[in-house]
Parts: sequence; C-alpha cells; structure tokens
Amino acid sequence: MKDRLKWVDDFGFLGETASGHSLVMDGGIEHGGRNRGARPMELLLHGAAGCMAYDIIAILKNKKKDVRDLWIDIDKTQAESSPKVYTSINFHIVITGINIDNEAVEMAVKLASEKYCSASIMLGKTAKMTYTYEIREY
Repeated sequence: MKDRLKWVDDFGFLGETASGHSLVMDGGIEHGGRNRGARPMELLLHGAAGCMAYDIIAILKNKKKDVRDLWIDIDKTQAESSPKVYTSINFHIVITGINIDNEAVEMAVKLASEKYCSASIMLGKTAKMTYTYEIREY
C-alpha cells in the first residue's frame, strides 16, 4: 500500500499511511477549516520529534538504561512570509529514569540528531536545529 491523502471537505483531509494507519488534518477556523485535526506543519514537527524520541529510547535501551518516561517540548520559529518554513527548532528532551547518566543521554541525542533521525536531519536543511535535554531521577 502507498501513503495516500484524501480531501474530505473544506480544508479537511484524511491521511492513510503505508503502514495502515489513519490521521486527520484540518485548517483552523480562521483559515476556512473546521479545526478537526492537526495542521500539516504541526505533523511535520511531531514526526521529527517522534523520530528523535524513537531513536533516543532505542539507543538508551540498547545501553541497558532504565528509562521510565520521555517527552520532547518543541520550540520553533517560522519565516514571517511565505513560504513559512521553520527557521529554528529546539527539541527539549526530558528523560526520567533510574541512574541515567549525562554521557549516555548526550550520546543518544547526538546519534539521533546527527545519524539516525532522518526527519530532524531533513528539517535541519532549512532550520537551525538545537537539542537540549534534562534528566530527572525516577
């Protein structure tokens, strides 16, 4: 199966992924949409954050680290005129676990951001990408 995007109405769309999952996209009311789903540019950010999170978790688990929670707060800036590309993005990664050391997290973030996470590496072609993290003891 291929990925497909189907127009539903107004500015609403239904995406069907090659892996068999659905997602809803819609415009904001102020732009003629009905606010029934995420905006396409939001999904771009969340896809990159999901890619980063996936890689970081995989790397830390491979190092036998006891990760209990992870989230990424995303701060971004867009160009003021069209095309309104992201010009800067910071992923602030918060990891909660038991005895997780800075070196392991730093290495995981570095590997994810520079080698494994295709989505954030691709966004880095137009945006200044930065990555910060904090470790919280469980």
